[in-house]
Amino acid sequence: MQVQDCISVCPVDCFHEGENMLVISPDGCIDCGLCEPECPVEAIKSDTESGLEKWRELNATYAAIWPNIRAKGEPPANADQFKDEEGKFDKYFSKAPGGP
Repeated sequence: MQVQDCISVCPVDCFHEGENMLVISPDGCIDCGLCEPECPVEAIKSDTESGLEKWRELNATYAAIWPNIRAKGEPPANADQFKDEEGKFDKYFSKAPGGP
């Protein structure tokens, strides 16, 4: 399992890329669940789980403004360094879109 394998299995291309994270379009997602086991950091959760309101709102907001990503890109060279880090969203989140 590699970073961004989730993008490769998405049948509806609902991933959007920020400067340092991906979000899923809640309007495009068909809840097939294929991406969940592909996420090496277990960041993808079903939108039916309770307590995820912050993440549902974040996904909806940024999927509307960040570029759609349809193919797996090159993961950051230091991705493994952050895999198990606690509080990384609060430390590193950027509102900037991803892409070239």
